[in-house]
Amino acid sequence: MTLTTDIELEVEDNYRLHRRFDRIGRLVGDEKMARLLGAKVMVIGLGGVGSLAAEALCRSGVGQLWLVDFDKVCITNSNRQLQAMQGTIGKFKADILAERLQKINPQAKIEPIRHFYNERTSAMLLERQPDYVIDCIDNITAKCHLLATCRERGLKVICSTGASGRIDPSHIKVADLSETRVDPLASAVRKILRGKYGFPAKGKFDIPAVFSTEPAAEPHELHYDEGKGFRCVCPGGKNDLHSCEDRSVIYGTAGFVTGTFGNFCASLVVRQIVSGSS
Repeated sequence: MTLTTDIELEVEDNYRLHRRFDRIGRLVGDEKMARLLGAKVMVIGLGGVGSLAAEALCRSGVGQLWLVDFDKVCITNSNRQLQAMQGTIGKFKADILAERLQKINPQAKIEPIRHFYNERTSAMLLERQPDYVIDCIDNITAKCHLLATCRERGLKVICSTGASGRIDPSHIKVADLSETRVDPLASAVRKILRGKYGFPAKGKFDIPAVFSTEPAAEPHELHYDEGKGFRCVCPGGKNDLHSCEDRSVIYGTAGFVTGTFGNFCASLVVRQIVSGSS
């Protein structure tokens, strides 16, 4: 019987890791691939944008990912979120996504974090000092606090703005958050950042933003609930953090738009890491 040594196991692990990322490695080369394997990224908000961003990062070889979301999978997530499948409804989004990504790269460090980002949880989350933060939050108060805190801490952050209500991914653009146009969410975020957090009235914020120049379409009224109107069916029920029933409008979404937002966010991070600007 032949015993496998620790050195042999390490060689085999390295071989498999190299083979797993052969195609992205051929795109960027060994040195830049090593940067990706050593990179640490936190994705906050694991919806239609965040879940796709996290998976794109994992499939690009990013070696450590923190997945932050307090919410559970809802049946209405099925059209756009990677976690939403038969058998996962009611389970925590962070846990389901972490399990999926760990299967993509068993050697990666994937940590699910079941927390809602806000002023109370901010320090606990960001003390991990990620190389990059991807902001996929749709709560405007939490979003602005995260962006301001990242700037204060010197953390690199990518901001995803409004993806709901759009159906044409060809309108998606990237610009400094101070220079986006059309999107009302980005405009509201700028106003709060300038008024509450001291961001400059003129000039760049130095925060890359993914946004769409397509105006958001008003939602159609649906009739499958026998005229009862909108009812929240989230498995977590009503909560004091971010609830369907507290939102004045529930916009429609297209998975190929939210997913493209997520892939744009991941692309920005990957390109900055391989360029050595992380």
